[in-house]
Amino acid sequence: MIADGFPWLTAIILLPLVASFLIPLLPDKEGKLVRWYALGVGIADFALMCYTFWQHYDASSATFQLVEKYAWIPQLGFSWAVSVDGISAPLVLLAGFVTTFAMFAAWQVNLKPRLFYFLMLVLYSAQIGVFVAQDLLLFFIMWELELVPVYLLVSIWGGPKRRYAATKFLLYTAAASIFILVAGLAMALYGDNTTFDIVELGAKNYPLALELALYAGLLIAFGVKLAIFPLHTWLPDAHGEASAPVSMILAGVLLKMGGYGLIRLNLELLSDAHIYFAPVLATLGVINIIYGALNSFAQTHMKRRLAYSSVSHMGFVLLGIASFTDVGVSGAMLQMLSHGLIAAVLFFLAGVTYDRTHTMAMDSLGGIGQAMPKVFALFTAGAMASLALPGMSGFVSELQVFVGITTSDIYSSTFCTVMVFLAAVGVILTPIYLLSMMRQVFYGTGAELSCNINNAAYQNQEDEGTACFGTDCLLPSQAVYKDATPREVFIAACFLVLIIGVGVYPKIATQMYDVKTVAVNTQVRESYTQIAEANPRIYAKGFFSPQISEPEIMAVSGIK
Repeated sequence: MIADGFPWLTAIILLPLVASFLIPLLPDKEGKLVRWYALGVGIADFALMCYTFWQHYDASSATFQLVEKYAWIPQLGFSWAVSVDGISAPLVLLAGFVTTFAMFAAWQVNLKPRLFYFLMLVLYSAQIGVFVAQDLLLFFIMWELELVPVYLLVSIWGGPKRRYAATKFLLYTAAASIFILVAGLAMALYGDNTTFDIVELGAKNYPLALELALYAGLLIAFGVKLAIFPLHTWLPDAHGEASAPVSMILAGVLLKMGGYGLIRLNLELLSDAHIYFAPVLATLGVINIIYGALNSFAQTHMKRRLAYSSVSHMGFVLLGIASFTDVGVSGAMLQMLSHGLIAAVLFFLAGVTYDRTHTMAMDSLGGIGQAMPKVFALFTAGAMASLALPGMSGFVSELQVFVGITTSDIYSSTFCTVMVFLAAVGVILTPIYLLSMMRQVFYGTGAELSCNINNAAYQNQEDEGTACFGTDCLLPSQAVYKDATPREVFIAACFLVLIIGVGVYPKIATQMYDVKTVAVNTQVRESYTQIAEANPRIYAKGFFSPQISEPEIMAVSGIK
């Protein structure tokens, strides 16, 4: 029997990383054994997560659990410190689920399969490390570690402009992550004790000016990853050129790192500064919702349209974080989980379509619904979930955000009305651009499918215009538009079952984090109460005009 002191989280992080270094030793020339090996490691790690959280995670506690702390560089106060709470635990499970199925979706990789699966397993470990790191310097290291596999996965197995897209991704995210390092050092060095432990950093009392500067820097860093306007431009390029499995991870997990960082550091650690930045977050959220939806209309590339859809949906995360309500913050968490599942299955199905048609240009598609009815049915279900059809997870998460911002007693009624109205416009636009994409791809006559990539160029990988992922590119006359295989149906069905399950019974997801999100929001409201007592007009008159209830003033002041 394994002792209770077993380092569960460390094992979850290191299992894929250690397993990745064994790939070169596998006696496999064609890549078939490698893919089964990588998939087995992914399943084993996901199973270990499920067992660990089922047996050792208490959803009724708002504190950090499964804490493991080992001194690494004591002179700098740097430790290997990992733990989970309600904010990180569901995202760890999301990362494990999406990445495991992304490796299953990459079954057709025949270009450098050893390197491909090695990078996927390293990325698996880095993602988990970001979500469980309790040491801010460890958080930064894991944040940086995941950039390298993504860069290589896009630049080697991507589309015609893969090197441009990969370089843009690396420059944006690496430059933005400097703000995490600077903010982490500033928080660690402030005060009498030098520490990178997130719990101890949260106990420090920072001057408001410093806290505002830290918040602004972290907002830039996490805003790039979350694809907040105008820091989002890397995302459509990366999605447009990345292979389907990599796009699944980009949309399903990596975007959520930005939302996680905002809640973990900006909201929880810098709650005083959040009072001043919350209206900015709400405004940026609405801009994301409308801007992303409108830009989706202009895209004729299927994956770029889905990428701008992700930009739009991430706006709801910002709106929920800025709501000052329990239901709003809970909605932001659920939106991250829901979008992670929905976006992953949509990008997977876009890849399935590409494997048959060898093009992402919607103008070159049309009338393939009859030839591929299973793909059409699965794609339709994913689109319905994305446009927030009742009974699916997207509906519940967006509804929570709407209720949260509508019932917020912090902002003026004018501000809430404007925010809700503009966000509703984005919700109306979503079915239009998604259903028009479905009509254009699966119905209509369309243009003749074309492909300028020959098998020799595919093998050499010298041509910058060569798409590297998937089946060998065939001439239009040789193309076979076969329907989804059992493997592809199984992958899509696993996502859709979860999407519908959360939509019908949201408590499947919310029970993991509700206690924590309520505790975080309570802390933020206490900060607001204290600031509003000294400065009751901290927001602009008329439009924001914060309000504060008498019971809250008495509670914070200690009056009974």
